[in-house]
Amino acid sequence: MPLPPVCPIMGVNVAVLDMPAALALLEEHREDWRGRYVCVTNVHTAVTAYGDPAYRAVQNGAALVLPDGAPLAAYSRRHGFAQAQRVAGPDLFRAMLGAGVAAGRRHYFYGGSEATAAALRTVLPQRYPGLAIAGIESPPFRPLTAEEDAAAVARINAARPDYVWVGLGAPKQENWMAAHAGRIEAVMLGVGAAFDFETGTVARAPKWMQDHSLEWLWRLSQDPGRLLGRYLHTNTKFLLWQIAHK
Repeated sequence: MPLPPVCPIMGVNVAVLDMPAALALLEEHREDWRGRYVCVTNVHTAVTAYGDPAYRAVQNGAALVLPDGAPLAAYSRRHGFAQAQRVAGPDLFRAMLGAGVAAGRRHYFYGGSEATAAALRTVLPQRYPGLAIAGIESPPFRPLTAEEDAAAVARINAARPDYVWVGLGAPKQENWMAAHAGRIEAVMLGVGAAFDFETGTVARAPKWMQDHSLEWLWRLSQDPGRLLGRYLHTNTKFLLWQIAHK
């Protein structure tokens, strides 16, 4: 299966595809992408990459950059890619866990709080009977020492996962994956809040809001103190950039 075309958005090479194509690519390239990573990009991370050349290089160093944000897929469609669809990180997470059960794919979950990790240990076997869980780990929020990091890499590789799901939040998770490229012997995927959504620790927006590009508004209503300033900055910057790049 050939790699999909990309649509450059704020300097990030975002893949033009839909969910079935993303699932097929990740399965087909499971072996040759070991040691590489997949970014799931939205407006916030695209704007961050636009203003940060080092982070932009991290995004573009991925094996695949998926359009998590509906506005990114819509931009691609307006610029000649009629097949572009949103591939949301939490939806990809669920689809791959479900599809991988029969094939025996092994999954490692790295990130989130201790409470979220404990909830994953309960929820995942119930929701995906037969799921091969290679490990679930909540690392400290502080930077790891070199020794701690090496031990974490050794634990992950010893568990022999096919996929390592990284839920550290952006841009930390993308930087972590890039720093561990070639060291982690699996495909790494950065999926932000997917662990919290899966366990119900954080409520996800209703489907109708997701379908109408209003998920950001739902998240803002849940955490206005933290997100109001971010969204004012990133959404405005993305809107102005789109106007300049019609």
